[in-house]
Amino acid sequence: MENSKSKDPLHGITLQKIVEQLVEYYGFDTLGVLIKIKCFTDNPSVKSSLTFLRKTDWARKQVEDLYIKTLPKLLK
Repeated sequence: MENSKSKDPLHGITLQKIVEQLVEYYGFDTLGVLIKIKCFTDNPSVKSSLTFLRKTDWARKQVEDLYIKTLPKLLK
């Protein structure tokens, strides 16, 4: 058996970790501009964002896509 790593960059990363890292890197103001969803613009918090993103697949996909694009900058 081969011990190979998953090629999925999201493998093993929770949605909470994704949101926290994006908020730390961009801040809610910039996130609200990059991804136009209310949980980033109106009284934003990690908790309210997670609640919304867990229920809304299209918004979660946008956040995950932004995280994947931002990942090289986060790893520096």
